[in-house]
Amino acid sequence: MALPYLVRVLGPDKFGLLAFAQAFIQYFNIFIDYGFNFTATRDISINRNSIEKVSEIFSSVLVLKMGFIGLSLLIISLITFSFTKFRNEWLIYFLTFGVVICQNIFPRWLFQGLEKMKYITILNIIAKIIFTLFIFIFIKSTVDYLYVPLINFIGFFVSAVLGLLIAHKYLRVKFIRPSFNELKRQLKEGWYLFISTIATGLYTTSNAFILGIFASNTLVGYFSAAERIIKAIEDLISPVFHSVYPYLSKLFEESEYKAVIFLKKIIRITSIVGVFISLLVFTLANFIVDILLGSSYHQSIIVLKILSLLPFIGGVNIILTSLTLLSFNYKKAFSSIIVGAGISNIIFSFLFVPYYKQIGSCISVILAEVFIMLSTLIYLKRKKIKLI
Repeated sequence: MALPYLVRVLGPDKFGLLAFAQAFIQYFNIFIDYGFNFTATRDISINRNSIEKVSEIFSSVLVLKMGFIGLSLLIISLITFSFTKFRNEWLIYFLTFGVVICQNIFPRWLFQGLEKMKYITILNIIAKIIFTLFIFIFIKSTVDYLYVPLINFIGFFVSAVLGLLIAHKYLRVKFIRPSFNELKRQLKEGWYLFISTIATGLYTTSNAFILGIFASNTLVGYFSAAERIIKAIEDLISPVFHSVYPYLSKLFEESEYKAVIFLKKIIRITSIVGVFISLLVFTLANFIVDILLGSSYHQSIIVLKILSLLPFIGGVNIILTSLTLLSFNYKKAFSSIIVGAGISNIIFSFLFVPYYKQIGSCISVILAEVFIMLSTLIYLKRKKIKLI
């Protein structure tokens, strides 16, 4: 809701700066998460009948995340004050990192594992309402751009605090001192996913970041504005996948055959819906940009048309990777495929972005997603798992 207003008030240049800062800080978000949104979710789902075990998992994840937050803050400080490009706008990077802290303290993995998705929905709505209201109240011109990450921080801070209170009061989850063995186990369980999420960042976050190195903030703004539209569409779909994962993990424990049948149904539905959405976005790209972004962003139209492939390709890839490979416990394969996609995207970016700027970023994203789809299908075929 706030995007059309923000892009118009801030303009491509300041909006591009905000997008560049978010792309930079997103690397640390990936590091702090460490794949816990999947590994801890699965752990809690399996042990949901034991509140003591759930509390132990919950506490271990929080302790590890706090350690990662401290280390990340140190690294951000060193980078920000060592390079002119970052030092000139140092405050925006630290405010953006504040949002990351709140996102990682919010116990999403606990609610997902216990299949209490209503809490995630309600608290996310609260954070977005706060953000949206404050944006309209306080952002009046380009000079107010620093208020954007600050307002975002306030929204997620409220959401994180309420999430922890709900976990303690209503779900009876307690914070206990985790054992060294449990901390070690969590790190070991999440290692392959950690590597894969870093690689995921290489083909998602890195595009705006690399574009910002080779091009102006304005061009980053054109790319990021269109990318936000696509991500907003994907965000409408992603809660379905997150809600399915705990159920699928439990179903797989009962019967591998039933899990495969369920996956086939999900991938059929995803493919049909994805194709429809992609065609709709491509066809209406001019209209969408004019309505949501305004006349200053006409160069975003071609970006949106290229990225319109993502609702289809990305949706299918989530089923093939995050649901299928992880449910079958093919963590190493999952990690290898994502790492390959990340490396490929970096190579494509450095090949295309210096010459084609934001168009080069789009091409890199699509090629990386195609790499994931083909690699996963080939691997599953070798394992004699036929979903398509």
